[in-house]
Amino acid sequence: MSGKDIVCLATFAFVISTCTQAAPPPQEPSPSSANERALLDKYCVVCHSDKLKTGGLSLQSVDMTNIPAGAETWEKVIHKVSLGAMPPQGMPRPDQAALNGLVSWLETSIDRTATANPNPGRATLHRLNRTEYANAIHDLLALDVDPAPLLPADDESYGFDDIADVLRTSPSLLERYMAASWNLSRLAMGDPNLGADTTTYRAKPDLSQNGHMEGLPLGTRGGLTIRHYFPLDGEYIIRVRLWRATADAIKGLEDLHQVEISIDGQRVKLATIGGKDEAELSYTNSGKSALEIDARLTVHVPVKAGPRTVVATFMAEGESQDDNILQPFERANLDPLDFRGLPAVDRVSITGPLNATGVGDTPSRKLIFVCRPTGHADELPCARKIISTLARKAYRRPVSDNDLETLLSFYQKGRNEGGTFDSGIEAAIQLILASPEFLFRFEPDPPTLAAGAAYHISDLELASRLSFFLWSTGPDDQLLNLAALGKLKDPAVLEAQVKRMLADPKSKALVDNFADQWLYLRNLKNINPDFETFPDFDDNLRQAMKQETDLFFGDIIHQDHSVLDLLNANYSFINERLARHYGIPNVYGTDFRRVAITDERRMGLLGQASILTITSYATRTSPVQRGKWILTNLIGMPPDPPPPNVPALKEHSDPGKITSLRERMEEHRKNPACAGCHKLMDPIGFSLENFDAVGQWRTTDEGAKIDPAGVMFNGAKIDGPVALRQILMAKPEIFSSVFTEKLMIYALGRGVQYYDMPSVRTIVRDAARNDYRFSSIILGIVKSTPFQMKVKGTDGDRAVSASISR
Repeated sequence: MSGKDIVCLATFAFVISTCTQAAPPPQEPSPSSANERALLDKYCVVCHSDKLKTGGLSLQSVDMTNIPAGAETWEKVIHKVSLGAMPPQGMPRPDQAALNGLVSWLETSIDRTATANPNPGRATLHRLNRTEYANAIHDLLALDVDPAPLLPADDESYGFDDIADVLRTSPSLLERYMAASWNLSRLAMGDPNLGADTTTYRAKPDLSQNGHMEGLPLGTRGGLTIRHYFPLDGEYIIRVRLWRATADAIKGLEDLHQVEISIDGQRVKLATIGGKDEAELSYTNSGKSALEIDARLTVHVPVKAGPRTVVATFMAEGESQDDNILQPFERANLDPLDFRGLPAVDRVSITGPLNATGVGDTPSRKLIFVCRPTGHADELPCARKIISTLARKAYRRPVSDNDLETLLSFYQKGRNEGGTFDSGIEAAIQLILASPEFLFRFEPDPPTLAAGAAYHISDLELASRLSFFLWSTGPDDQLLNLAALGKLKDPAVLEAQVKRMLADPKSKALVDNFADQWLYLRNLKNINPDFETFPDFDDNLRQAMKQETDLFFGDIIHQDHSVLDLLNANYSFINERLARHYGIPNVYGTDFRRVAITDERRMGLLGQASILTITSYATRTSPVQRGKWILTNLIGMPPDPPPPNVPALKEHSDPGKITSLRERMEEHRKNPACAGCHKLMDPIGFSLENFDAVGQWRTTDEGAKIDPAGVMFNGAKIDGPVALRQILMAKPEIFSSVFTEKLMIYALGRGVQYYDMPSVRTIVRDAARNDYRFSSIILGIVKSTPFQMKVKGTDGDRAVSASISR
């Protein structure tokens, strides 16, 4: 929006506000009087004939006698005025009471109509995304699967990957689902015909293994811990390969080291590597030495079927300082040419089953076989019981006779072809996993309603919406039973279920899927700061950064704190590695623990290294990225995409003169195409400039003193992270509203539209009375019109659903 456009819109807000400084009138006034027109001429002289028209937003055609009819336009006005973004800096501005009166008047008018005529929006057919698919498989078959090799990545929209409109379906995707159903049914059943396969687990190249690692046994150093599913009882080969430097040289062979391989805590191999002879061989023939060590770190071992924890690690040699190398950096494998230091695990490969001896008694088989036939006459009744139990959970509703008839026909076919009861059950499971009733969340419309009519969804549909919102998976038995009995709509029952589900460990899905996408934490695994500029950065620190924010957000959920604590909490969760990064003393060990934050600059999300790192470049900070992140995720005013052909930021124009990043950015903003958005983003981003690109505090950048001062779009002055946080906290309803919108997008699987804003305001107002506690916002969303209702689709929508179902 241009400066001219903002002036016009701001002036219009000013004119309307002068009409509403008293109590809101029962009927909306019309700006047609001579006095009001005079005010327009006075305060909008730059607009000429377009006094009521802005870029992409026309106010000329708005009916001032019917505010709700123009709700889509007025919601934009409400948002801008509430943020203080209009009138813009330097223009005449009504007092705050007048602006508040304008917002209150517009909101009241729109909300009153929304209550009388609810518009919940249209819910489109929703395919399970990869995460939901994997979670549903776990609940149904007790299999922990990585969906990435099975299914392609999901598209994202509105910042999330559970948006129905972009979860498209194609013939190739359906083929992938068919292949996955075949593989997973065989794995769950322990199909005796499963052949040997090799799975390889790799350490990140920048993982430092010089000390004890979280999750590994005490008294060990470095290594990998793996959760692997052994499909059958039988023999397996476990191979451990150590990290190599250039020319296949294994590090640290000058000294003796012991490598331990264990399964579920039981040692299956203890091998010694290194020593004088092995070191000399490595110097003369590193390839031969490496092959001999590979053979020594290979073990053939019988393993019972089921999920097992495999560990490959080094026995700790003690805490004495290695005098072979001065290592001033935290990262252990900084130089790929350096063969000194301690050996490290590079990868672990597991091959099998070989010489399978049975299907075992796995968690999957225990969950599937709710009965076992004692004879041929018992097989069909038992099959019916097993299949109906699985189908009810998979389809998220009671199964019909037609459902069972189809599934039992597949069971019988598998029974006849495979010759065993198990082969018949496997065939039925394969069909269940490939069924549209499992892969899609159907919400069929009542046939008697007219298209476009709003109605309440059924209890079973509400149960699915609720479970996928809070758990990213289908409803459990308790929730499904209540829905089948028609009790879930009872407000007391619904509230009790929400609280139960938030207390369940499965609510960690809100951290992994909502918070990690909202805060961009999923990007952290791909962040690789320049190792020359930041030689201490390694995967240990990367993991610790993410773990801190995940634990912090999880604590907000499970302790039911105010969501405002996300901005100003005086505590966090850190381990020794992260404490050293922050300069916090007296924190030791790899375990994370709650620690008081006494440095105001570190409080809340804005002081956490995860956020500061993902909003930076590999070699330097990015005030633009940080400002954009805050505008989008905390303030709710995302800037427009940059125009095409924007020139890159220039580096130091004079090699002999040090110029600060601020000076270079100011030069960049002289380009008119860049100035508008940068005026919004840069002051906010520069307030965090004392944090470097990996979140450490500093006072200079390349020898230039850092200046974090600036003026925000609403005229507020900021001079660092503390001032920025205070400004955000001054209007708690702004952040709470943005948080609610983000959470509602995630809950509904669609973008929040203008007709959803009355519901958002109701949720935020109700939450304010409860100190904006997390549960109050969750309950507000669950009880809202968009969550509990939908608009009936067209004949075309129903045809698409019916086609997929067939």
